[in-house]
Amino acid sequence: MIDRSFIGRSFPPLHVDVEPFQLRAFARATGQRDPIYWDEEAARAAGYRALPAPLTFLFTLDQDREDRFYFINAMGIELGHVLHGEQAFTYGAPICAGDRVTLTCTCMDIYDKKGGAMEFVILKTQATNQLGEDLGGMTGTIVVRDPK
Repeated sequence: MIDRSFIGRSFPPLHVDVEPFQLRAFARATGQRDPIYWDEEAARAAGYRALPAPLTFLFTLDQDREDRFYFINAMGIELGHVLHGEQAFTYGAPICAGDRVTLTCTCMDIYDKKGGAMEFVILKTQATNQLGEDLGGMTGTIVVRDPK
């Protein structure tokens, strides 16, 4: 059983600087064609401070941690028993090149189904920038299978 005392607990925040090359690489990988993702002038003409991030870029920022499985390791979960269940995003102010983004992940819930054969961990990550603007967040669910 995963320790339910993690419910409501936040993990140490992550601070990430957003670089133009990261945004261009993500835009290329996701097939973005709008010039706001490639051209600084087009981005500014569209009302952005700098190149904006495509919508799901927030997920890649959270991967910048030294330990990509920080919450799994902190909770004592065996990685081999973890399945990705669901991912959802909310959007706030746009993330732009030059931003310093702070990501704070909180365990929102832990529950089980099928008599404990599967446990579910709900994590919510909120993002803000150096201006204190809410950039939105993401909610993820992992499923932990009982090894028996």
